[in-house]
Amino acid sequence: MTTNDAHERILAAAEDLYYAKGYAAVGMDELRAAAGVSLRRLYALFPSKGDIIVAVLNRKHEEWESGLTAHLAATGGSPREQLLAVYDYLEGWFCTGSFRGCAFINAFGELGGTHPEVAQLVREHKESFQCFMAGLVRELGAPDSLAAQLSILAEGAQSTAAITRDPSVALHAKVAAVVLIDAELGRVQ
Repeated sequence: MTTNDAHERILAAAEDLYYAKGYAAVGMDELRAAAGVSLRRLYALFPSKGDIIVAVLNRKHEEWESGLTAHLAATGGSPREQLLAVYDYLEGWFCTGSFRGCAFINAFGELGGTHPEVAQLVREHKESFQCFMAGLVRELGAPDSLAAQLSILAEGAQSTAAITRDPSVALHAKVAAVVLIDAELGRVQ
C-alpha cells in the first residue's frame, strides 16, 4: 500500500467514524483497524489525533464547497434562484441515509472549547459559507445583512434536521428565505 493509499484510507475511515460516533469517542486503535493500516503507519502519517481531525475537517470543507458549487452550477438561474437552490442542496443532503448534522457544528460542539485549532477551522468554514452567500446576495442587489439572515436559516436547518431527522426542514427554511428575499427586494426597488 502506497503512502497516498494509506493516507486516503485513514482519512476516509476517520471521516466515517467521527461522523457516526463523534470525535472524542473514536480512539486511534479503532481508527487503525477501520483503515486497515498499522499503528506505526498511522502515527507516521498523522502524529496525533488532532492532526487527523484537522485533515478531516479540511477535507469536509473542500467537499462542501465543491458539492454546493456543482449543485448551483447545475441549477443555473438568477442570483435569487441560486440562493434558493442552496436549500434544495440541503434537502438532498438531509435525505441521505447517513446525514448526522454538520460535521463542523458537531466538531465545535465536541471540541471547540478545548481545541483552538478545531474552533478556528470551524469559524473559517462558516465564514466561507457566509462570504459565498454574500456574493450571491450582492449579485441580487441586496444588502449583506440578507446574507447573514439566509446563512442563519441554512445553519439552523442543518441543526434541526440532524435532531429531528426530518428533511422537510430544508423546505421550511427555503420558504422563509423566499419571504426574506422578497421583502428585501421590495425595499431595494
